[in-house]
Amino acid sequence: MESESPVKAAVIYYSATGTVHTLALAAVEGAEKAGAEVRLRRVPETAGEGSIAARPEWARHRGETADVPEAAVDDLDWADVVLFGTPTRLGNMSAQVKAFIDTTGPLSSAGGLADKVYSAFTAVDTAHGGQGAGLLTLANVFFHWGGIIVPPGSPEPVPDGSGEGPPGDVALEAARYQAWRAVTTAAALGASRPHPV
Repeated sequence: MESESPVKAAVIYYSATGTVHTLALAAVEGAEKAGAEVRLRRVPETAGEGSIAARPEWARHRGETADVPEAAVDDLDWADVVLFGTPTRLGNMSAQVKAFIDTTGPLSSAGGLADKVYSAFTAVDTAHGGQGAGLLTLANVFFHWGGIIVPPGSPEPVPDGSGEGPPGDVALEAARYQAWRAVTTAAALGASRPHPV
């Protein structure tokens, strides 16, 4: 008997200083543990050089992750599961993630983003920084696309990277669990089948 193709998972994120990048790496681990073929992609930077230069940690992180391929709409088309990672900015996804999503119109209009499994994670600079609201902005997009949303779920901790400094063990384990859960959900739904569109 021929084995089924593995679920294909894209972890697409934006990170200015490294917090969301660290969560994205943990999500990759969780997706791989669930047996997925995984692509890690960073959303293209849209901020000006002056903004980046004003924060040394931003410039440092950009240099450290220059080898991570930039996200493209083709990555969404390829994937059965898409996990988005974003900083929460004023209760919203980052402008960079929004700009990337705005490029998906043709694929979305053709139905190519429907029936995929979606999940999201976020980080904020301070506790109670609006991470729930930031996640809801992405959920609105997933609804529009006709996606199947897999939330982190309770009682597992939510991977939100709250507070200053790198994400701790609880947030990293939550990101691994969330990705594992999204991939196993897609596998149970048979999401690795070709989309009829």
